[in-house]
Amino acid sequence: MTDTPQRTRPLRVLAAMSGGVDSAVAAARAADAGHDVTGVHLALSANPQSFRTGARGCCTIEDSRDARRAADVIGIPFYVWDLADRFREDVVEDFVAEYEAGRTPNPCLRCNEKIKFAALLDKALALGFDAVCTGHYAKIVTLADGSRELHRASDMAKDQSYVLGVLDEKQLAHALFPLGDTLTTKEEIRAEAERRGLAVAKKPDSHDICFIADGDTQGFLAKRLGKAEGDIVDETGTKLGTHEGAYGFTIGQRKGLRIGHPAADGKPRYVLDISPVNNTVTVGPADALDVTGLTAIKPRWCGTAPTAPGVYTAQLRAHGGETEVNAELVDGELRVTFTDPVRGVAPGQAIVLYDDTRVVGSATIASTVRRQPVTSTS
Repeated sequence: MTDTPQRTRPLRVLAAMSGGVDSAVAAARAADAGHDVTGVHLALSANPQSFRTGARGCCTIEDSRDARRAADVIGIPFYVWDLADRFREDVVEDFVAEYEAGRTPNPCLRCNEKIKFAALLDKALALGFDAVCTGHYAKIVTLADGSRELHRASDMAKDQSYVLGVLDEKQLAHALFPLGDTLTTKEEIRAEAERRGLAVAKKPDSHDICFIADGDTQGFLAKRLGKAEGDIVDETGTKLGTHEGAYGFTIGQRKGLRIGHPAADGKPRYVLDISPVNNTVTVGPADALDVTGLTAIKPRWCGTAPTAPGVYTAQLRAHGGETEVNAELVDGELRVTFTDPVRGVAPGQAIVLYDDTRVVGSATIASTVRRQPVTSTS
């Protein structure tokens, strides 16, 4: 089997250039491979100055300028495409709605699904491009029959396959990840950028959520949803304090609870449950977070869907580790049982299944099974 970037014929490639070092080096490598590359920066905000500045985001005015300068150095055409309306509807509004419903979304994963490999790819194909290239650290492997698989990056420390687990086989057929085989440190990627004369070589990596300018997620949600005072209770239903909006909490959260009454055992308490129906947040001990199974909806498969129960490893967050699971598809839903209990699993998160390094697919967690069921908000 071979990696997709090593195809025999040159491709017309649209390189998504965020303004960061990874996407710039990826575009340069695609050009070095002999492909006909065009750079594009996605304008994702009607007012880019409202997004993160100081080279920390991927959607600012300075980012578009950095991307343009990189394209000039590489020697490829460059355009800015306005996808702000689509981004607002599919990513920002989805983010707000998920938190309002008591779930914990991943906006970066949703952006990859709805923007970079749906809206962008659809437009690219309509314009005659063969593939979209990004700076993600993941590998596409082409099998003997021509089908393609998504695999973890060669360097696990930089692997980003989790946020690409939403891609289907058709999208993989038109994707290039030139950094996926890189067994070098990020410092060496920066050194490569510097050798190429790319000014973004020393630019800091992006962090957090690009559309929350100050990094204050709770403040952002409060402006969109308004303050709504409710109770913070323990597992018996005893009121311990109040909050200004259940949407400001996530399952497994420890800090910022502002509870005036210490636990009887003196140990920290964590958010166990969020009930948007009665605006109640339930807290309790860490071991009450243990999850033994879950049901996930809206599965997306990076190839053929599994037809029988199987043993896989699963990743539950972008920077989390792997855990062994038994999984099967039942009436269109993914039913998962963990070999060992895991903590901090929240509805709205994505679960991504792996078979060794191969990404099998992903689904959105709808409900979990606790070793100690939480009953106070039911």
